[in-house]
Amino acid sequence: MPETTDPALLQRLKDLFDARDRDDMAPTITALRAVLAEHPSDPHVLYEVGGAYDTAGEEQTAAEYYERALDAGLEGDTLRRCLLQYGSTLRNLGRFDESLALLDRARELFPESESVLVWHALSLHAAGRSDGAVAELMELAADRIRTPDLLRYEAAIRGNADYLRSLDADH
Repeated sequence: MPETTDPALLQRLKDLFDARDRDDMAPTITALRAVLAEHPSDPHVLYEVGGAYDTAGEEQTAAEYYERALDAGLEGDTLRRCLLQYGSTLRNLGRFDESLALLDRARELFPESESVLVWHALSLHAAGRSDGAVAELMELAADRIRTPDLLRYEAAIRGNADYLRSLDADH
């Protein structure tokens, strides 16, 4: 199934997303389900429905919609966001290996995404792999925070990250 190209539908989804109340997702879910009834196999719609359920704390339902959105053929930045959010949902459901596998896929497809790297580290931590999680965050800091203060310690940061990663190597 090709990615949605209808700008009107994408704008409609954006408007619903922008109007959401994170403390009361029921109206947003209702509105998105109406859009879903009109576009039952659209990957963007499926993704947004999953995201609404996720925000509402209904992770199991969200996971089903994220999976359907991926199967429907998401691409580009929407694919990145879906992989990240679905990986986070799987972590919340205690499905750590699946979460890490999905976030590994996101890291391969979107290596420059800081958010994917942070969520991957969070899933490592949740899976009991705190050394690996801290190593990833230290490398992210060394790669992306280019201040004189941090650059002074770049070699030490990277060395400590390597050491922590070696402690996590058994996993």
